[in-house]
Amino acid sequence: MQLRNIAIIAHVDHGKTTLVDKMLHAGKLFGEHEAPGELIMDNNDLERERGITILAKNAAFWYKGLKINVIDTPGHSDFGGEVERVLNMADGVLLLVDAFEGPMPQTRFVLQKAIELGLKPIVVINKVDKENCKPDEVQDAVFDLMFNLGATEDQLDFPTLFGSAKQGWMNNDWKTPTENITPLLDAIVEHIPPPKTVEGTLQMLVTSLDYSNYIGRIAIGRLHRGSLKANQQVVLIKRDGNIVRQTVRGLYLFEGLTKTKVEEVQAGDICAVQGIEGFDIGDTIAFPDNPEALPTIAIDEPTMSMLFTINDSPFFGQEGKFVTSRHIRERLDKELEKNLALRVQETDATDAWRVYGRGVLHLSILIETMRREGYEMQIGQPQVILKRIDGKLHEPVEELTIDVPETNSGTAIDMVTRRKGVMNSMEPKGDRVVLRFEIPSRGIIGLRGNLLTATAGEAIMTHRFIEFQPHKGELPKRQNGSLIALETGKAIPYSIFNLQDRGHFFVDSNEEIYEGQLIGENNRPGDLTVNLTKTKKLTNVRASGSDEKIKLIPPLKFTLEEALEYIMEDEYVEVTPKSIRLRKVYLKEHERKKAFKANVEVMEVA
Repeated sequence: MQLRNIAIIAHVDHGKTTLVDKMLHAGKLFGEHEAPGELIMDNNDLERERGITILAKNAAFWYKGLKINVIDTPGHSDFGGEVERVLNMADGVLLLVDAFEGPMPQTRFVLQKAIELGLKPIVVINKVDKENCKPDEVQDAVFDLMFNLGATEDQLDFPTLFGSAKQGWMNNDWKTPTENITPLLDAIVEHIPPPKTVEGTLQMLVTSLDYSNYIGRIAIGRLHRGSLKANQQVVLIKRDGNIVRQTVRGLYLFEGLTKTKVEEVQAGDICAVQGIEGFDIGDTIAFPDNPEALPTIAIDEPTMSMLFTINDSPFFGQEGKFVTSRHIRERLDKELEKNLALRVQETDATDAWRVYGRGVLHLSILIETMRREGYEMQIGQPQVILKRIDGKLHEPVEELTIDVPETNSGTAIDMVTRRKGVMNSMEPKGDRVVLRFEIPSRGIIGLRGNLLTATAGEAIMTHRFIEFQPHKGELPKRQNGSLIALETGKAIPYSIFNLQDRGHFFVDSNEEIYEGQLIGENNRPGDLTVNLTKTKKLTNVRASGSDEKIKLIPPLKFTLEEALEYIMEDEYVEVTPKSIRLRKVYLKEHERKKAFKANVEVMEVA
């Protein structure tokens, strides 16, 4: 069978998922699929809302008698582990670049991996219908980038297509729009080589996984050599060299957007294998007689952790269906089956777990998914993972890229350098500037919100993990304290009005609040406990209409990521299906004082 395996590389929001959709609609799909206009690949609600791809997905279609396997890859650095693995299944890449923005930092990161693997690139310059776009300059920038990354002559001799995935056309010349994207499909057939097959017995590297409630974990990978049949006896060669005998219970090929059960798979195709027990990414499925392992692949290490615990606030169980420690533990175990960059560690408390992930976005996607499924829980402040290397404390360091208007560049540089960031380069781009820094992962927590506020929402910020470096010392913390509710009840508009000069509130008037909840930010350092449930004392002297003159400043509402980045060590984010509340770990004031005193004594002893 004629085959092409192609992965798509692009920065966040450069139109990758839209282009894949158009390719699937243009080619012949197996079975029924959604009507044009729907985003097929981003089929998860969160992916559609945020415009990002979280999980790498496989699809396939037929064009001119060829089967084309398409692998959609995540563009966000928190899901970088997915990207590197899926490139192992491809023979070529579509490098998708925005005609205005040009190649971006994460594009560089993934493209470097593709070039090292020797994959043939096709460059697609998308969004040429945008105002002020510069497709020719972007094409030159892509060539320079590939040259700097050490591309071979064959890789540098790449075909370029221009077009608009949204409008559904591609062509070799951006000034002449066509009716469809067939020029791109023709380029894939012509320039992407068929899979190289090697003579020999069965070898398949597990590069991804799927999970089904009915059949459990499913190993996904590309058959490197040989053939694989349903019910065949195989061995699993683990990363540590151990060999375990297994039986293939089911074989699936990707056809359209679904998996179709087959009896046999040939070398070069991407398939899913059911029945392999206890496999990990990087293990090899091989022939039992004289089994040979393929080179294994690295999995991204977690760089950040958060404490997950049951919701024990006065409002627990009002909105969620799953509120017990058993529910949360089972859900985290289920997530571990398919979320490879995740780790879960038991804590001393019976109803709390430390969950490790690739960053605030990676973990907040899990929390958001859980709350939509009906879970209630509380999350502690994000903590970066520290390591001791040669006796010295090391912490994760990231490459941070900020694209800001030139007038705001000084503010951005000041913000990052205060957080121990070191500037590596400053590149003008029209009336904007691209700043590149190295910064500890700790410094990125809470930076995005502050940066967007300081630049009136103009800043574009991306970051990716580089390595562990020696600890950079203390970082400045949030200066202002919190306004804490004294009593449980309704937030009375009269009380909010009288306390507005003390700080900025997070709650609406007449919203139900509880003792110990964070209801606002103090204008000064230090926490302040205030009573929002106090009503106005009634007298028999009434001025007509005086109560109607109360003017309340609109409350500040946090998204989940903003809430996680905002809280301090002694605070939790309470997450329920309908609400995100901030609270103190200890709800009663005398408990907070006792905990603070104990903490001071411990620090004095240390």
